Amino acid sequence: MDLMKALANQYMKENAPQVSVGDTVRVHVKIKEGSRERIQVFEGTVIAKKHGGLEETITVRRLSYGVGCEKVFPLHSPLLEKIEVVRHGKVRRAKLYYLRSRLGKAAKVKEKV
Repeated sequence: MDLMKALANQYMKENAPQVSVGDTVRVHVKIKEGSRERIQVFEGTVIAKKHGGLEETITVRRLSYGVGCEKVFPLHSPLLEKIEVVRHGKVRRAKLYYLRSRLGKAAKVKEKV
């Protein structure tokens, strides 16, 4: 078991971002197109955190042109450049899947003061 922990610690990021459910985040992801590489920004609300350790993931949801789009990002992936927390949300649930059925002001999350 110690061998697995040592292997996992080798690939974990030292300064993993402190992100919680309900936060609005801006995720900078490396995209490779042919021989070129660029950074694409995905901004949205964190609706779920899953697993832990090396396999820890966050699900980020945003609305673009009235269509909901969700992406799952592994926190310790080398393709993640950085994660900025735009605002901290005040929520009472661990998973915000109910936001999928809401639009407009009903889908807003209160800000933590």
